[in-house]
Amino acid sequence: MLPSSRPDSALAAERPPPPSAESAFDALYVSTVPGLTQQAYVLTGCRRLAFESAEQAFHRAWERWPEVARDPDPVGWVRARTHEYALSPWHRLRPGLDRTGPPAADPVARAFLELPPWQRRAVLLCDGLDLSVEEAAAETHATAFATAGRLRNARAALGRRLPDADAGASGQALRTRVKDASVATLAQPWSVRAASERRVRTLTRAVFGTLATLIALVVATSALTSPPGAPADSGRSSPHTAGISGK
Repeated sequence: MLPSSRPDSALAAERPPPPSAESAFDALYVSTVPGLTQQAYVLTGCRRLAFESAEQAFHRAWERWPEVARDPDPVGWVRARTHEYALSPWHRLRPGLDRTGPPAADPVARAFLELPPWQRRAVLLCDGLDLSVEEAAAETHATAFATAGRLRNARAALGRRLPDADAGASGQALRTRVKDASVATLAQPWSVRAASERRVRTLTRAVFGTLATLIALVVATSALTSPPGAPADSGRSSPHTAGISGK
């Protein structure tokens, strides 16, 4: 084959430029946020928390975008943060969260929400998203042995709560529910990026403000606790010295 007579500069000019960080983030957001929101709703039964979980995950993704962009599975990166935020135990102490969950007509979803959080996540990843046990273990930072045990116990519990449905039917119902990502009103990607940048600026100002306050306190404390200086009239002779020198 004859070598190309076209210069390398011409070939390089024909290559499309790499996408910007903003466009790459926006593409990831648009393609995944509906499904992640639905997954968080299945995990929690709370719509407000579902939207919040997905949005918070993308806040973190934009703040650490170079790391996310280099990750071999950016979708898995954001999914893991969504699930972790959704299942965080501190949400139990938050007032105002709607925990009514799915309607009684959805027995699979209600039985699923009765499982412990770590079992819920294992079932969602393996039965709802068709991940392998090893992939689910890697995403949840657990061993494959532990993940397999959680999955086995969760399926057994679902079987006891749903005696009329076999494991395959329960898994199919959960899979259908996870993939039923309704077209809901979601934040635009540019607003998520802007909110992340505002949060970083706010945190930075708070850190510097706290540091300045600590420095001022240290200086003030040092000034108050430093030993007193020598007497101001140190050149004046004491009476005893004067008597000796007058002899």
